[in-house]
Amino acid sequence: MPIISQFYGIIVTMYYNEENGKHNKPHIHVRYNNDKVVYDFECNIIEGSIPYKQRKMIEAWILIHKEELITLWNIMQEGKNYFKIDPLK
Repeated sequence: MPIISQFYGIIVTMYYNEENGKHNKPHIHVRYNNDKVVYDFECNIIEGSIPYKQRKMIEAWILIHKEELITLWNIMQEGKNYFKIDPLK
């Protein structure tokens, strides 16, 4: 699970494929301390929870980098090399 971005203690990863070998909806995995959450690219939480302040930062980051996330998702699902996305500043 490559780390695609890190900012303010938040770690954003994207998997090449799930355990069953297939992804359905494009999404990212986010960790902050012991909290884990999965977001789609529309800023919806699919699974998990994270503190409010970090949630708002992640959602802002997703909105800023949505096009890059879609491109990266497509590249990674094809098994190609990934790139990192700029952190929230």
